[in-house]
Amino acid sequence: MPTQETRQGIEYRVKDLNLANFGRQEIRLAEQEMPGLMSIREEYRGKSPLAGARISGSLHMTIQTAVLIETLADLGADIRWASCNIFSTQDHAAAAAVVGPEGTIEEPKGIPVFAWMGESLAEYWECTVAAMTWPDGPPNMILDDGGDATMLVLKGHEFEQSGAVPEFMAGDPE
Repeated sequence: MPTQETRQGIEYRVKDLNLANFGRQEIRLAEQEMPGLMSIREEYRGKSPLAGARISGSLHMTIQTAVLIETLADLGADIRWASCNIFSTQDHAAAAAVVGPEGTIEEPKGIPVFAWMGESLAEYWECTVAAMTWPDGPPNMILDDGGDATMLVLKGHEFEQSGAVPEFMAGDPE
């Protein structure tokens, strides 16, 4: 089970940061197959149209998602990410997103990612909470596949308003 770490100010919880170089090779290949995102990067290079966006993401953490994450970052967004599925994370993609295109394993310069293949249900929710928890306030956008991150925010608000949380029910896996 990976533990949460911070290097160069970037929080992360991935299986193995040493997988980043392989992930970076795969990202470069995927970029060739994703011309729409690449043209958006080129069109808005240096313009930062997403400056001020604080995006918490919960999508399958794949190589293609890493290309999306890096495109959002290139457009000026600040990002924190978790996987929306405990079985779909490509560990090399998560590691490469943390290290970033300009970073190294020793000095990551990428995105806070909290995801690895085979998370337990409890770890999954810990990672989702980590992606939603910013050091200086909340996200202002949620990019969510499956609705768990959105539900977390909505239920959290509901519980804050009521001043109570539901009782634990034995046998309830969630």
